[in-house]
Amino acid sequence: MKNAFNILAATFFVILSMVQTSIADVYEMRTYTANDGKLAALNARFRDHTVKLFEKHGMESVGYWVPTDGEKSKNTLIYVLKHKSREAAKASFKAFGVDPEWKKVAEESQKDGKILAKMPGSVFMRAADYSPTWENSEGDADDVFELRIYKAAEGKLGKLDARFRDHTIKIFASHSMKSAAYWHPTDEPDSKDTLIYILKYDSREAAKASWKAFGSDPAWKKAAKESGVGRLAKSPESIYMKATDYSATR
Repeated sequence: MKNAFNILAATFFVILSMVQTSIADVYEMRTYTANDGKLAALNARFRDHTVKLFEKHGMESVGYWVPTDGEKSKNTLIYVLKHKSREAAKASFKAFGVDPEWKKVAEESQKDGKILAKMPGSVFMRAADYSPTWENSEGDADDVFELRIYKAAEGKLGKLDARFRDHTIKIFASHSMKSAAYWHPTDEPDSKDTLIYILKYDSREAAKASWKAFGSDPAWKKAAKESGVGRLAKSPESIYMKATDYSATR
């Protein structure tokens, strides 16, 4: 009986440790803007060097994407890293920045001019409790991702989460919209009202058809009416993107 209790206790502490580790994990979405004509060089640097150096310093690469439309398609890289904690993120980037290998790569990659046009943008996030576990599926060149950013009306973020958790994700799936991840920013004021998520479609045309079908779906109309979310504080931000050839999420 005592052995059984000890095994049960040990199992509990293992599970508790796993839960605490999961809660501690933070994600970081970073946006890089390259100088004119330097996006290919930026991608080459990530493909050949940066991703490996991130891993060396304890940073997990979740995904890398380039927007498909407008000027951003020519100069922007959006990517997501996973860290054990905010403190770990700070320590990792500090170690990365002074790594002799990184210094050499950075210097050699910019012999023909600076790659970045400005300082990277960074948003720290935590996964929503309904964020799925992503599994890559066999895709093709037409596959497209969509980054969406929602601002809930004051005090309505919890209701927005409930609607996604209980209804929206299921309805997305019924219309061939694959949920990749859902996050909340960790820092105020965005932590109070913002939901960031990524969907995947078979093509841009498929995305358009899916959203049309979703919008007219009676199940969605019912969920929207009964959720208590009301109108968002402003129109959702949407960025269509292609995964890079070195992205873990594809």
